[in-house]
Amino acid sequence: MNELLVEDRGAVRILTMNRPEKRNALNTALTRALLEGLRAADAAESVACVLLTGAGQGFCAGADLSEFKDLTPEHRQRVEERAELTMQLQLAFSTMAKPVVTAINGAAMGGGAGLAIAADLAVMAESAKIGYPETRHGIVAAIVMANLVRQVGRKQAFELVALGEPIDAKQALALGMVNRVVPDRDLLSSALLVADKLSNVDARALRATKQLFHEVADLPLEEALLRGRELNKRMRAFHRA
Repeated sequence: MNELLVEDRGAVRILTMNRPEKRNALNTALTRALLEGLRAADAAESVACVLLTGAGQGFCAGADLSEFKDLTPEHRQRVEERAELTMQLQLAFSTMAKPVVTAINGAAMGGGAGLAIAADLAVMAESAKIGYPETRHGIVAAIVMANLVRQVGRKQAFELVALGEPIDAKQALALGMVNRVVPDRDLLSSALLVADKLSNVDARALRATKQLFHEVADLPLEEALLRGRELNKRMRAFHRA
């Protein structure tokens, strides 16, 4: 079975995590396929936007714990390779030029929660839940924590990673983790509508907007304004090209 399904609908590339029997848990094969799929979509001239979702009842259950038996101090190289792969996947969403929308069709836990909110925009089904249960397994939401604390207030973020209790779609919306919540039956069509709208935005303007957005998010105000000033000057040439 292909771990990742790829489908183009117009200028939108749909990537579907395809391990439904495992709630799309992230084993090494799926993690690598996702990273390669995002990079390929970013490089494809025919693609303007990416939509990420999961097959079956779950969005993504997080790391596949069945692989953890091989990720021990005695296998240091495997541990380092997997950690690097996980980090690169989480980073890919903000570094790729094209926008990504997630359609959160079911439970998004741990690394799956990280994927769900790493996208530029997120649409969540009413019945879906999101959470960081790592502490309940005696581990830490280590790599996904970096993105969470940039999107959610510190008190709320700490509660999520410390208690490990999942929250529902209404709570996720209130915390700003997702952009909208829709009935389950409308999830894919609603997410595709968002992706189509992004596809119709001027590509150069959207690419520059995304790049600047991620650059200024954590900069001091003056430095962020300087970055904005430089882009403001460069964009005058957009419509003359």
